[in-house]
Amino acid sequence: MELLDWSYTRHYNIKARFEPFVHSEVIFRQIKDYYFIYHVRWSEKDPVVLRSHLEDMEILLNRELGTEHSYLNRLAYTDHERREQYDRSS
Repeated sequence: MELLDWSYTRHYNIKARFEPFVHSEVIFRQIKDYYFIYHVRWSEKDPVVLRSHLEDMEILLNRELGTEHSYLNRLAYTDHERREQYDRSS
């Protein structure tokens, strides 16, 4: 998966597009020091977005914005998931 582009919207949200979901718009909101997906405006032209895709999107955007460390250290993220993500990105 690849982050194609992103921009700020009204009310400090971020909208982004990802490969292979080029026709779908993903809306992020900030919570504390990181961003999470608030809404996906899915297009039928794109494949179905799975939960694993959403997690990858969140990691890619937070990495781009320099907030990946805060995202990976949030309370909802377990040590096991942190290790798996670290292994995938290395």
